[in-house]
Amino acid sequence: MSQWLAHVIDRAANVDDWLSPVRANALAELKQKDWPGRRTEAWRYTSLHKVADLNLATNSQQTAEAPLVDGLNSIDLVFVDGRLTTDIAALNLPAGVSVQSLETKNEAADKLFGKIKPEHHLFGLVNDVLAQQGVVIDIADAAEVDQPIRIVNVATDGIESHHRTLVRLGNNAKAKIIEHGVGNDHSLNTVFAEYDIGDNAKLEHYRLALHEGNAIHVGGSHFRLHNQSRLNSTLVGYGSQLTRLDVDIEHAGEHAFAKFNNIYLLAPNEHFDLHSTIEHAQPNGTTEENARGIIGDKAKAVFNGRIHIHRHAQKTLAELNNRNLLLTRGAQINTKPELEIYADDVQCAHGATVAEIDEEALYYLLTRGIDRQQALIMLNFGFVQELLFQMPNRALADWLHPILKQRFERMMEQR
Repeated sequence: MSQWLAHVIDRAANVDDWLSPVRANALAELKQKDWPGRRTEAWRYTSLHKVADLNLATNSQQTAEAPLVDGLNSIDLVFVDGRLTTDIAALNLPAGVSVQSLETKNEAADKLFGKIKPEHHLFGLVNDVLAQQGVVIDIADAAEVDQPIRIVNVATDGIESHHRTLVRLGNNAKAKIIEHGVGNDHSLNTVFAEYDIGDNAKLEHYRLALHEGNAIHVGGSHFRLHNQSRLNSTLVGYGSQLTRLDVDIEHAGEHAFAKFNNIYLLAPNEHFDLHSTIEHAQPNGTTEENARGIIGDKAKAVFNGRIHIHRHAQKTLAELNNRNLLLTRGAQINTKPELEIYADDVQCAHGATVAEIDEEALYYLLTRGIDRQQALIMLNFGFVQELLFQMPNRALADWLHPILKQRFERMMEQR
């Protein structure tokens, strides 16, 4: 066991709130966990030596503003180092929307906390025992909420923090949720979210893991779909010193649909690790997953995408694709798409590609009088731009486009 994890267990013993019974179960399991090493399959390509002996402050009084997104008009819930700085009581919430702090006992949180996120996630268990700050969002049956709800997590220098988001989307309801994380200073934050999507409900979801520099960001978004529910989720991630995300989507009802697009852009020397698991437990489910990454010089990306078709999940349609572009010979990607199928009447496919810059296409543009740097940007940024344009929220896509383009341009300059 690492020194950091030993301190986590010691601190967890002093957490006393209305979630203590749930935390006690998580703590008991956490004590049995081995610290992941190279022989741990889920962490084979991601070293945790930067976390093992980490010793950061756990209290912060910092304040910060949420990044402004022109035209988004969102309901913002801002957390700085895991501490809620937004006055929930002052929010003008649409009809059918309830927002409460995790510190307040409520029925929705009681039914969700630790119920959707799989128990095998080590840092998820850490979040279970330490995340006292968080938000509980309850969307009533048949409520249609057009205004996006954005949960902003800002990590500041020298602080360790833990945050939890819980969302219940009632039957026939519609909502848009954005998880937005930022920070580039020396810090560690775990941010986990659990979503229960009711019958015939529709969730438009985004996770922006825009951590850079010395930040260490570990988290996950975990979804349970019921009968005829629909999920459209987009993840955009940077690398930072260490970023690890786990996404789990459970088809717990029939005729559920999930679309999951993810984009990752790694600047030189950054590390990004994405593990996704799709559980088709009921018949007639559909999943579309597309992951695209651009990896800069000496950066390292990890993608592990798994689709599990259970025995009774007949008539399942599922497809998983991972495409990666290496900007230099020093860039690295470890990709592992998986299909595990126990039903016999399904249509499933998966694939992965790893490529370098297409010299023929580059030569074609150069012969047309296009500057080499601009030609490289045109060829390579277009690789992920397609998924960006598939985002349903145009304001968010229009805001992200120049930001990601500028990041890519800097990556090209550092080749």
